[in-house]
Amino acid sequence: MSQQRPFAQVDVFTAQPYLGNPLAVVLDGAGVSDEAMQAFARWTNLSETTFLLPPTAEAAAQGADYQVRIFTPGLELPFAGHPTLGSCHAWLEAGGKPKNAKRIVQQCKGGLVQICRDGTRLAFAAPALQRKNPSPGLLAQVAAALGLKAAQVVAAQTLSNGTDWMGILLDDRQTVLQLQPDHLALKHLGIKVGVASMPAAATTQHGVASEMEVRAFAAMEGIQEDPVSGSLNGSLAQWLIEDEYMPKKYVVAQGTCVQREGRVHIEQDSSGQVWVGGDSVTCIRGTAAL
Repeated sequence: MSQQRPFAQVDVFTAQPYLGNPLAVVLDGAGVSDEAMQAFARWTNLSETTFLLPPTAEAAAQGADYQVRIFTPGLELPFAGHPTLGSCHAWLEAGGKPKNAKRIVQQCKGGLVQICRDGTRLAFAAPALQRKNPSPGLLAQVAAALGLKAAQVVAAQTLSNGTDWMGILLDDRQTVLQLQPDHLALKHLGIKVGVASMPAAATTQHGVASEMEVRAFAAMEGIQEDPVSGSLNGSLAQWLIEDEYMPKKYVVAQGTCVQREGRVHIEQDSSGQVWVGGDSVTCIRGTAAL
């Protein structure tokens, strides 16, 4: 039998409602089957839906404050960025009390994720990155699907931090904004693609400046363009800071081409850890029958 469970819909990577990336959060997922979780995520039809649970005994012993299950409309993810920040925002807003006032620890299929607070803004520690050069043939096919000329591609890497992307650095912001991808071709290639611009003079919207434009194409997951992706920006940041394309602290604009104004705050600390941060705002509160 279903029961009414507390529910929130959170807009992530924005302080202005309806300009970021929405996330559905079921605040009490205890007793909900995997099949019911997947069915609900399919029904919400958002890029991700999360379910909050108590941490497992093992994770709690390692400091975990809560557990999150992350679902797209088609499958469960081990980790994702905007669901991490949005779920933590909803957990705190619902009265969650972290064991450590300076760090919140989230358990997910990908392991334990550290989250820090700066006022109301949250940031997660980007998971360890695996990267390598893409095959020239695959890169050429992806570039063709994006409508790119060889001279517009500065660098490219395959990136994995629990979520897999091909990251492509392009020559300038306008090149990124003017892309009109062949989404069917990208879907057939079976790859998610994130494109980023070389750093440029900052542009400001709603009082927040950005030095880089990013877009994320995920037709293989049924999402032609992801409004704002934390996992992608975490991977891009680790690569681009290490290879000295970007400074250790910068702000990303994402979602411009889908009428969003997401802002992702990137910072690498003195230990080398990259943090991916953003504001969140709750837009809907209620209950869900599950």
